[in-house]
Parts: sequence; structure tokens; C-alpha cells
Amino acid sequence: MISWIIQRIFQARGDREDTRAYCGKLSGLVGICLNALLFLGKLLAGLISGSVSVMADAVNNLSDASSSLVTLVGFKLAEKPADDGHPYGHARIEYIAGLIVSAMILVIGVELVKSSVEKILHPEAVDFSALTIAILVVSILVKLWMAAFNKKLGRAIRSATLEATAADSRNDVITTAAVLLAGVVGRLTNLRIDGYAGLAVAIFILWSGVGIAKDTIDPLLGAAPDPELVRSIRDAVLRYDKVLGIHDLIVHDYGPGRQFASVHVEMDSREDPLVCHNIIDDIERDVARDLHVQLVVHYDPLVTDDAELNELRERIQAQLHSIDPRLNLHDFRMVRGPKHTNLIFDLVLPSDLKSRQQEIQLAVDTAIASDSHQYYAVITFDDSAFNQ
Repeated sequence: MISWIIQRIFQARGDREDTRAYCGKLSGLVGICLNALLFLGKLLAGLISGSVSVMADAVNNLSDASSSLVTLVGFKLAEKPADDGHPYGHARIEYIAGLIVSAMILVIGVELVKSSVEKILHPEAVDFSALTIAILVVSILVKLWMAAFNKKLGRAIRSATLEATAADSRNDVITTAAVLLAGVVGRLTNLRIDGYAGLAVAIFILWSGVGIAKDTIDPLLGAAPDPELVRSIRDAVLRYDKVLGIHDLIVHDYGPGRQFASVHVEMDSREDPLVCHNIIDDIERDVARDLHVQLVVHYDPLVTDDAELNELRERIQAQLHSIDPRLNLHDFRMVRGPKHTNLIFDLVLPSDLKSRQQEIQLAVDTAIASDSHQYYAVITFDDSAFNQ
């Protein structure tokens, strides 16, 4: 049924630019309605039974309804087009919405910890009736459906927010099942474990909130791009015969569906610049069409027919690999002078080797030492995060 619903959505809307926002708002609306109904049902069950764990589970559904409202508003605001004040669009609002959701979950979790500890210290008898059991079973079934719905919809539009919502629904299934189990055990054995079940639910809510917060904070702070996206861009660029190599690939994330990138592309310096320019235009268009990434390509002419330059480059590369196989260079060029020659290049340096820059510089100087001519290595150390 879920696959049929999603398929009908995409059949009806096709490749419209607002399809993503439509799916996000649909998920938010469904979440508001279902979680509100679950909250009312569990609130009734908790009041009848006097169970703090059922009440905690009801409040959890209320927080989920609030989260869905934030998601709905977040997707609505995120679809606003770019303007003069925000030339990269408003898509990052989706991340902010997710952060607000996580904050709400954490606040609810702390409050539930307090009430559960109070119930542990002062236990009371719980009347776990058939109505309470029926409401919890229905809640589990509804949450299973919501988890599957949001997971498939989130994957369809590649939304971390919806996948986080799916994970939250999955967690709700586990917590509600724990509450149900505790109630049944308490009814059969007269053990007063309701407070402990409520505390377990609260801890689970806190754990979920921390995970969602991390998933939304990372892109706001500038987390590393998706390795699959990096590979796709690299493969798309290297597909062209005249491209000899790439480096300094930087991806900027301005929200789902709003990604910009830049990359340096190496081509033989003997190639016609107009031909190279046309290839670069084709690369930028292909990446924008196929990967939905606005790519800017910087052209690096590579000298391939200078024997002295090639020999020195190979000598330096061999010395670098003897230190660490991950060390690689690019943008190698030679500026000759009457008394000495500058060898200028960028060196890709893994983060764990940053303290060894002086050692690496000395090793390169040793590799290019010559009795007949003076060579100076002018090295720019590059971050390996942009040269995978």
C-alpha cells in the first residue's frame, strides 16, 4: 500500500521542482493527525489505569505531533525560492526544523525521567485493563506503518529529516512494546515496575533526540559530503578523454537539493584552450543535469612533454610514497631562473600527518638535491578532505 501511495504521488507530479516539498508536507500532515489521535488514546488509557509509563508514552506521541508540525512548517519555508538576501535558497530551514524537533524531544525526555523516578520512589498500583492493552496494540501497528511510510518517502526524495522521522516512529514501536510488556507483567505478577518502564521509555527518547540532533547539526556545521556523491562527481568528470586528473573537489551543502561544488580539472597544456573550455562547459552541464549539483570547474593546464619536469615530479612522488602511500601531489610546475629553479606544487596531506610538515619538506629537499643545479621546493599543503 505504501509503495502504491508513493508511486501515485510521483506519477501525478512527475519531475516538478516542488515535489520534494509536497512529500515533506504530506509526511508532516500525516504525522500530526496520527500522533494526535495516538496521544488522545494513550492519555485516556493512562488516566484510566494510572500508569506513568503509558502517560509517558502518550506525551511522547504529543511530542511527535509537535515534531510533525515543525516538519510541515520547515518544508513549507524551505521551498521558498532564492532571493537577493538568500541567493542559495532557503533549503537549510529543513535542517533547522530537524534541530528544533530534536530539542523538543530532549526536553520531553528530561521531564519523563523526572516523573518516572518519582514513580519508582513512590510506586502505586496500576490498573492495566483490556482497553489499555488494545490501545497500545493499535498504537504499535500505527507506528509500524508510519515508520515504513516515512522511510520509503524519505528515501524517494533523499530527505534526512523524513528518515529521522521514520527512525523516531520505529523507536516508538519499541517503547510502546516495552510499556505494554511492563503492564502485562505487572498485572500477572503484581510487581510494580511501571516507573522503571517509564524511565526506560524516557532514556530511549533522550537517545533518539541526541541522534536526531547530530544528524541535523552536522550539515549545518559543514560535515563532509556524501562519499557516494563525491564518487559520482569524480566519475562524471573523469569520463571525458582529455581530462587527466582532478583535485580540490569542494562541495557546499545549502540544504537538500541545493548543493554547489567546485573542482580543479587537469588537461594537457598542449590542448587548444577553446576545446578545453567547451569540455568544461559540457562537464558543468552534465553534472547539473544528472546529479543536480551546480559545479564550477577550474582549468589546470598540465605540462606533459618536459623531461626534466617529469623526472623531478616522479622523484618527489617516490620520496613522498616512501614516507606514506597516501601522500600525493598536484599542480606541479617549474619556474626556471638563472641560478635556481622553483618547483611549485600542492601536496595532499592527511590530517594525521599535519604535524610532520617539516619532516616532509626536508625529505623533498633531499630528493631534489643536485650538484649541478639548485632546486627549491615551494609546497602548499592541501587538506586531504578535498582530495579523496
